[in-house]
Amino acid sequence: MKHNFLKITGMAAVIAFTVACKDNKNEVNAVAEEDAAVATAEAVTYNVDVASSNIAWVGSKPTEDHTGNIALQSGMIKVNGEVVESGEFIIDMTSIEVTDLEGESAMNLKGHLEGTLADKETDFFNTPKYPTAKFVVTGLKTKGVLTVLEGNLTLKDVTKNVSFPVGVKYDGAKMMLSSEEFTIDRTDWGIQYGSSNFTDIIANKAISDDIKLTVNLVATK
Repeated sequence: MKHNFLKITGMAAVIAFTVACKDNKNEVNAVAEEDAAVATAEAVTYNVDVASSNIAWVGSKPTEDHTGNIALQSGMIKVNGEVVESGEFIIDMTSIEVTDLEGESAMNLKGHLEGTLADKETDFFNTPKYPTAKFVVTGLKTKGVLTVLEGNLTLKDVTKNVSFPVGVKYDGAKMMLSSEEFTIDRTDWGIQYGSSNFTDIIANKAISDDIKLTVNLVATK
């Protein structure tokens, strides 16, 4: 296991940033799993306040976007002073919320994404089989005024290492970590339903491979 000492400046600015050379300038380049970061004995644990934290998402089709939130089940960050040394977060995939629709339409989309509708179990996240996802911190880099968080993201038992720009603030015993909106390619985790790259589908019926995410975490020691 490698030991990573991860410096996050308290007021790091989050501005336009290219995570990888893909079509979308904020699209993550998912690569092979890396070793988790290991904290020192002096590190203090901040536990995530799940009621105050969330992951916002945007999914797209040619004719419309859908938006929503996903809750965290649990999480912790180990910090030495203002140096983040490690962290692990469990994401509650059964908590998917649809915010651009109401009533039955919202529930139908939620059920389809979660895989709780009949014959739709494997289309997207199949939460009866995979109720949680996980993010484990593996490193952090500073690029100019930006801080880039790296970690292993596990969805449906597929683990890929991703990186995205974040900003961190401290207020007494509270830590607030937020990301700029970034984009993952769902097919990197084997989620291919409706993708024009993997199925013979009319272009205007295809579902974008890209999912836009924004992470907002609150943790307290």
